[in-house]
Amino acid sequence: MRYEASQYGLAAVTSIPLYLSAEAACSYLEGQTSRVIMPGDDFALDSDIYSHLINQGFRRSGNQVYKPYCQSCCACIPTRLPVRQFQANRQQKRCLQRNAATRTVIRPAAFDIRHFELYHRYLAARHQPDSPNESSPETFMAFFDSDWCDTWFVEFYIGGRLAAVAVVDALDQGLSAVYTFFDPEFADYSPGVYAVLWQIETARELQLDYVYLGFWLKECRKMSYKNQYQPLYGLIAENWQAIDR
Repeated sequence: MRYEASQYGLAAVTSIPLYLSAEAACSYLEGQTSRVIMPGDDFALDSDIYSHLINQGFRRSGNQVYKPYCQSCCACIPTRLPVRQFQANRQQKRCLQRNAATRTVIRPAAFDIRHFELYHRYLAARHQPDSPNESSPETFMAFFDSDWCDTWFVEFYIGGRLAAVAVVDALDQGLSAVYTFFDPEFADYSPGVYAVLWQIETARELQLDYVYLGFWLKECRKMSYKNQYQPLYGLIAENWQAIDR
């Protein structure tokens, strides 16, 4: 099924054909199915167009840009945080103090065996430790990088060791937090939290407006943490509205 992007507030952008995917098992809610809308494979995306699309609730995974389009569910809410209004809470201030000596290096998106091995250690500790990990260097890069987006691999060093990597898209109006993975040995430093706080501060320094945090799902533990960053806004009924804790 084909849609036009003008249906989703994108009339100012060149016409984008959007296609509806087949139903698949939901990645977030057990027993649910999901569908997405996405530009066709033959449409040439670039960072400028994606900067518009992300404001309409789309997200990037590799070269593919998509938005949930489930008929019976609207649990996935795209979020963004206006960085000039953000104030760290007590827990986040403690995280900043613990990471006072953490060193950061911004690298362009390129394969690095250290990142690849760190990603595997993170998955084994945090997600499915009993399942074989079939990721290859090619699938790793296909998941995080794209042919058209300005993507950073941000390295965080603690005590001279690579502790975490944040995959970040640099857009016209903000930074988009794609994914963060870290060495479980450094869990006490809350590297996932610190990576978000670093992106907020970096967006401020670059005079950007937002950090985009992906989808928030109230009923999904691994996604619901995002409302700890306030003020958080969600795209609800095609309008950006505040999401309270």
